[in-house]
Amino acid sequence: MTEAAERRRRPTDRQPASRILRVTGPLVEMGYTGGIAMYDLVSLGPAGLPGEVVAISGDVVTVQAYEYTGGLAPGQTAVPQGRPLSVRLGPELLGGIFDGLLRPLSGADDWLLPGAQGAAAEERTWFFSPVVARGEHVAEGQSLGTIRGAGPVPVKVLVPSGCRGTVAEVSVAAERARDAVVAVVGDTEVTAGALWPVRRPRPVRERVDSHEALTTGQRVIDQLFPVARGSTAAVPGGFGTGKTVLLQQIAKWCDADVIVYVGCGERGNEMADVITELSELQDPRTGGRLADRTVTIANTSNMPMMAREASVHTGVTVAEYFRDMGLDVVVIADSTSRWAEALREFASRTGALPAEEGYPAGLASAIAAFYERAAAVTTLGGERGSVTVIGAVSPPGGDMTEPVTAHTERFVRCLWTLDRDLAYARHYPAVSWAGSFSRDVPVLAAGHRLDGDPEWARRRERVGAVLAEADRLADLVDLIGIAALPARERVSVLAGRLVREGVLQQSALSEQDAYCGPEKTAALADAVLAVAGRCHDLVDSGVPAAKVEEIDFGPLLRAREDSGPHDSAGVAACRDAMLSRLDEVRS
Repeated sequence: MTEAAERRRRPTDRQPASRILRVTGPLVEMGYTGGIAMYDLVSLGPAGLPGEVVAISGDVVTVQAYEYTGGLAPGQTAVPQGRPLSVRLGPELLGGIFDGLLRPLSGADDWLLPGAQGAAAEERTWFFSPVVARGEHVAEGQSLGTIRGAGPVPVKVLVPSGCRGTVAEVSVAAERARDAVVAVVGDTEVTAGALWPVRRPRPVRERVDSHEALTTGQRVIDQLFPVARGSTAAVPGGFGTGKTVLLQQIAKWCDADVIVYVGCGERGNEMADVITELSELQDPRTGGRLADRTVTIANTSNMPMMAREASVHTGVTVAEYFRDMGLDVVVIADSTSRWAEALREFASRTGALPAEEGYPAGLASAIAAFYERAAAVTTLGGERGSVTVIGAVSPPGGDMTEPVTAHTERFVRCLWTLDRDLAYARHYPAVSWAGSFSRDVPVLAAGHRLDGDPEWARRRERVGAVLAEADRLADLVDLIGIAALPARERVSVLAGRLVREGVLQQSALSEQDAYCGPEKTAALADAVLAVAGRCHDLVDSGVPAAKVEEIDFGPLLRAREDSGPHDSAGVAACRDAMLSRLDEVRS
């Protein structure tokens, strides 16, 4: 069904009410009334608890409830809604905090009550400014007007998919509620807010290849394992390796227009920290709060478990809503492992045949369907937009061969594996350069050339070669000691340390180093490579390796914190001073 057809449906287009036959935890059995379909939404009991049809067997329909079912009893009513699980998209999303079903968790005192729908958003108004006139012909995806007061990002009211024709009516510039009709296109009434099924991707004109990198501000990612706009990335790592901190840093500093942060089954205190930091952090674009262009979906571990499965789909649906306005959106899901555990628990309750480690046989398909919704696209209105999906994976015991991690690695374009040894050595971000990859490098190298940095690919290759050589020699150093190595290899070990500590290591608590612009990232890498090259020249000319190792490289290693986020000139000055110091050693 198209969005236009969905808007034309009346609230009375529902199936006849039925009766609850049995309640077993979150699973509810009801009588079959005819016309109900798989994945249809059902309101259960007097509180109207939301549920979803997951099985139909003869005269019995099994419904998965998304709320605590205490007090629900056989004989109470169950009302099919005649539509799949859907969320209402509208101008109230930016800056808001919602649960897994996109019900607001702020601004209402009764959000924890079963069946609460969060009516606060319906009572708010926003200023609508039309950009079309009555009698004008419009096509699907075209903007009808903009909404002010919804946040720093312009929110557009678009012609629904499947709808085109003449504007019969259009509102004047005025305050309008979310569900007030602002225009009539043909026979379709258009409101500022609209329902959309969470598991159905929103339509686009076409998918396009993206040559533009998403700048995260984290050097190890931007330099070694970059992700393109509209691509996918996964962050696997065991407990304590820094997944949440890394994702928070990306949420704070990446150059996306809108951030959708999905806290899926994580601890409530971590989610509270994310919300607090986003509300306190200044947006470098607008000078306001970063939270004002962030949508937070908090389905923490103390919330209904079955809503966790829907939360990641809800997050991507919200991202697609803003993507259709021509915006670049990043979805951060922390963590997809908790989502997969919800799938496993539900499968066990419904008697589905278990596969690896008890996960359902369709786990790989579910993971693929989630990441497949990331894309750079041409919208129905002809604009360019993108959804980039970044998901954390929490393998039990750090086992990278477990099913969720293994399947995720198959479907993502980038893998940022967090290493326990690096984390315990207090090297953050603890992204393993040996266990990570980026399949976006070839296309992004072409993009960097077009953006005026033709050396990006060569710089990345040289940094990777230095790290690989240092790792190769690490075992020998542990076995026979650094003094037993030839001079040139001793300098290679030194070069690896300079790259790790001077480029890849980054402090999330430093005002100077929490974010690093592309120009400073390139300057730091060039500086360390130049110094390492000069050290090799010294030992090749006969200078003892021990004398080179005794040099104080502290100024070079501190350049990342002594210079500002975009201060490439300061890094270059430090490089020149270090090279002059090395020349003195030669003389």
